[in-house]
Amino acid sequence: MKEQFQARMLRVHFGESDKWHGKPLHEAIVAKCQELGIAGVIVYRGIEGYGASAHIHHAGHWGFSRDAPIMLSIIDKEEQIARLLPHLDEMVDEGLIAMSDVEAIRLFRPEEVRSKA
Repeated sequence: MKEQFQARMLRVHFGESDKWHGKPLHEAIVAKCQELGIAGVIVYRGIEGYGASAHIHHAGHWGFSRDAPIMLSIIDKEEQIARLLPHLDEMVDEGLIAMSDVEAIRLFRPEEVRSKA
């Protein structure tokens, strides 16, 4: 089945070493999204990048660095994203949040078909 709807997409950028209450920030944000019932979130670990501080974040050779750039892509309806934003304001000390309107297409199998697979 297919559901098509207007949605908001957030792209949240920060460094891999960023924390929230001692936990990696990306894990804390994913947990908050799940708690709020956000439709979807994906964490990307970048190779290299920089933001407002102009400090270059990079993954390093063979992925040993713990300061790689991180980007979360979060998509849901506008009302759900609005519920998440105050939490991001509190959790993200330094970074960038880009927000855009998107046309979302959710593909899924009906529950009865999924349980038989």
